[in-house]
Amino acid sequence: MSLNDLSRRSILKAGGALVGTFAMPAIVRADPKEIVVGGPAGAAKYFNGDLFPVLESKLGIKILYEGSNSLTNLQKMQADKAAPKMSVVIMDDPVMIPAAAEGLITPMSTKAIPNLDKLVAGAIHRDGLWANYQKPWAGIAFSTAKLAAAPTSWTEMYDPKYAQKIIVPSLSNTEGFWNLLVAAHLDSGKPYAEAQYDVDAGFRKLKSLKANLLNVYTNAPQAINLLEQGEAWMIGGQFSAYTLIRKAAGSPVDLATPSDGAFAMPSGIAKVTGGPGGDLADAFIDAMLGVDAQSILAAKAFVAPTNPAAPKPAGFPDSATLFAPDWAFVAKERAGWVERWTKEMS
Repeated sequence: MSLNDLSRRSILKAGGALVGTFAMPAIVRADPKEIVVGGPAGAAKYFNGDLFPVLESKLGIKILYEGSNSLTNLQKMQADKAAPKMSVVIMDDPVMIPAAAEGLITPMSTKAIPNLDKLVAGAIHRDGLWANYQKPWAGIAFSTAKLAAAPTSWTEMYDPKYAQKIIVPSLSNTEGFWNLLVAAHLDSGKPYAEAQYDVDAGFRKLKSLKANLLNVYTNAPQAINLLEQGEAWMIGGQFSAYTLIRKAAGSPVDLATPSDGAFAMPSGIAKVTGGPGGDLADAFIDAMLGVDAQSILAAKAFVAPTNPAAPKPAGFPDSATLFAPDWAFVAKERAGWVERWTKEMS
């Protein structure tokens, strides 16, 4: 029987013996400590401004946030494996896969983290090695000051009238895969489920996008700034959590759901193997999966909660319509793709 065939409940109970006793919040509050959390740079604003102050007050801890992209956080964990500095890491699912393979994250259980048992089906992965704390979605971010109407298709990014007006993420960013996937679909005519494996078609099509590129980013907030300033008109493969939070703050940006597909990008949270403050890490992760934190994330970051007791944002697309790729395949091949991207898209 494969791991995917095991029930979520049986997996988590089996993992319970591997995790220490959960520290009750009263104990955490009595001995305030710091905890280092690694996560995406684009989340820093609402994490530090809206979410972490609530969790710090609730748990009696100080949260130090290191914002970067998922591959950079993985590299930090690899470099610090003998003496980890981070207690908790927040990364995209495809980067969690190599982290799990290298033993950089450790199993969690409902004994230490009770909210694990309250999540929607499919939110727990690899014997409880990580859990999805939110589900953002990806489409085309665009400048409402420059475009009178939202892009309706991914093909619009390739229109010559947008020369040097388009930004895309590097493949070193997880969201960079969406443009490779779309390009493979457009070049081959295959549905996404098949096109995701036709990488040659993807790179072949992407070369025709080069004339339209203003920039290729690794830092999402900087890319959004260019969109806000009107220097860029579209960002392909951008997240709801990065774009709609700026729209809500009054910026002239929005996120389109193209008729030819939008994508699901579950975000994972995990406990670092051998990281400092083990009980604090359990308490922090449990709080991140709780209703209060997920309600804040839903309202401030425009993501779907994975705890069904938390409210879902209005206007969020039906998750059944969002394509989720074969992340194990992406994780296996990604290093080679990044190298190829550097050679062919520079």
